[in-house]
Amino acid sequence: MTDDLTLFHTASVHRTTFTKIAARIAPGVQLTHVVRPDWLERAQGGIDATLSTEIQRLIAQSPNALCSCTTIGEEAALAGALRIDQPMMDLAASTGGPVLMAYCLDSTLEPSRALLTQAFTAVGKPAVIQPLPLTDLWPLFASGQTDQFAQQIAQRIDAAVEQHPTITCVVLAQASMAAAAQHTTANVGVLSSPELALRAGLGLPLK
Repeated sequence: MTDDLTLFHTASVHRTTFTKIAARIAPGVQLTHVVRPDWLERAQGGIDATLSTEIQRLIAQSPNALCSCTTIGEEAALAGALRIDQPMMDLAASTGGPVLMAYCLDSTLEPSRALLTQAFTAVGKPAVIQPLPLTDLWPLFASGQTDQFAQQIAQRIDAAVEQHPTITCVVLAQASMAAAAQHTTANVGVLSSPELALRAGLGLPLK
C-alpha cells in the first residue's frame, strides 16, 4: 500500500472530503493537498497551452499524485497523476451499460464522456452513455449550499432512472457530486469517484 499521496483540487471543500475518507479506510496515510481554484476558472473556456504546461509541470514534480478535478483530469493524467474518475469509469463500463452520466459543469462533459468511452473499449463493449446535464444546480455548490446541491442531484437522477429502465448504473462525473449517492433511491448503483480513486491511489481493494 502507498502511504502518501499528493492530491490536486480545484475546490477547497475536497480537502475535507478526502481527509475523512482516508481516516476511515487508511488511518495514518499522509495526504498533501494542493488547492488551485484558478485552474478550474481558467479551464472553463478551454485549456490553453499556458494552463496545460502549468498543470503538467506542477503535477510532474509531485509523487503519487491524484487529481480530483474532472475538467483538468486529462492534463493531470498526462503528467502521471491518477484521474479521480478513472476507477469509477472502469467500474461503470464493467456493467455493460447504458450508463447514466450526471454532470454539473459543461467543461466536465467531454472529458468524462471520453474517459467512459475508453473504459468501455477496454472491456470490449460498445459505449452506451446517456448524459444527464445538471448545470443549473452548480450555483448551489458554488455558494456553499452543499446539502441542497446533493439532494437535488439525487432527485433528478431518480427521475431519469425511472424514465430509462435499461440503465445499468449511474456515474456522478464530479467529486463535488459524491454526496448525492447517499440521497438517491434509484434501483441501480450510483457510483461516485472520491473513495474509489483514493482506494486505487493507495493500492487498496476497490469496494
